[in-house]
Amino acid sequence: MSDLVTYGAAASRAVLKRVGRAMSRIQARTPLAVDVLESDDEYLAVFDAPGVEARDIEVVAEDGGVSVRLDRYRDYRDGFRTLLPGRGLSLDGHTTLPADAAVADADTRAELQDDGTLHVYVPKGEAVTIE
Repeated sequence: MSDLVTYGAAASRAVLKRVGRAMSRIQARTPLAVDVLESDDEYLAVFDAPGVEARDIEVVAEDGGVSVRLDRYRDYRDGFRTLLPGRGLSLDGHTTLPADAAVADADTRAELQDDGTLHVYVPKGEAVTIE
């Protein structure tokens, strides 16, 4: 009977790992949620950035928008092993901004907040007209 229980536990762990890896891949392919806000002087793109350190964030502001890449790492905890690796480790997001966003401006800045969000501030400039 104990062999059957051991086999059942091993099979359950294997299924959980497969499900977790699939969930991780789905999360990695799903764009980060983002809100775009506006003040008189600038735009604010607020990306969800759960579980990242500032050094693990890449922000690119160009071509009328802002792109973000986050690289997370799993902390290993003494006495525990991972049964369900369900959180994506590399996450991407992008938002397009209005034509007057000065994405290449030196005043464009990004700040990681304590609440797990990334704030990207983009000044307003002249509206770009395509002829």
